[in-house]
Amino acid sequence: MPIIATLCMICKNGKILLQKKAKGKFGEGKWNMPGGKVRNGETCIEAAKREVLEETGLKVKKLCEVGKINFFFENSNEPAWVVHVFSAKSFSGLERPNEEGELKWFDTKELPFNEMWPDDKHWYPLLLAGKNFEGNFFFTHGFEKLLNYRIEEKA
Repeated sequence: MPIIATLCMICKNGKILLQKKAKGKFGEGKWNMPGGKVRNGETCIEAAKREVLEETGLKVKKLCEVGKINFFFENSNEPAWVVHVFSAKSFSGLERPNEEGELKWFDTKELPFNEMWPDDKHWYPLLLAGKNFEGNFFFTHGFEKLLNYRIEEKA
């Protein structure tokens, strides 16, 4: 069974909110959108809202699922992770720092791809263009190296 998780794009004035994961956290040192694992009995939308609130202090509203990313480890036919990507149409509150990591607003044209997961540079452009997508990304165990990928726009 794959791990089911979420990511949520939060935009404000042409900028996107990213979090640099703290030392000891999964994704340590990498910038990523807020998100996390879906708990038992929780929908993906509920998980996205909860994770954003926990990690940023923001309450997101009007979430729209825009993408799905399947992460495979080499020589596996089943994904290890399935990540549902959401876009928040609005939010309330002020972002606040927490133990998950540093928060920062980035201009969508100046994202720090060299400090992000290697798959991000392949699907963020679709996300930022308002396209729906699904991607399959194949990594070595432990997400150390991206080996291959396939991504397609969805209607």
